Amino acid sequence: MHTAISLAMIVVSIVLTLVILLQTKGSSFSGAFGGDTSGIYHTRRGMEKLLYECTIGVGILFLIFAIISSVVLTK
Repeated sequence: MHTAISLAMIVVSIVLTLVILLQTKGSSFSGAFGGDTSGIYHTRRGMEKLLYECTIGVGILFLIFAIISSVVLTK
């Protein structure tokens, strides 16, 4: 049981990292440093919306596995 939970946690964390890295904030790094203010009220469409929703879903899955892992490993 411990091995399965640990393996699932590793897989979910890798998928979460990849999904976050796939998201882009435009063509330059100016958005990362606060230089781009036009993207504040931005409507997500297509692939960007799908990646955003996947990030939320995988993040929630990661949180659930983290709680399960902490409960199971403390017993």
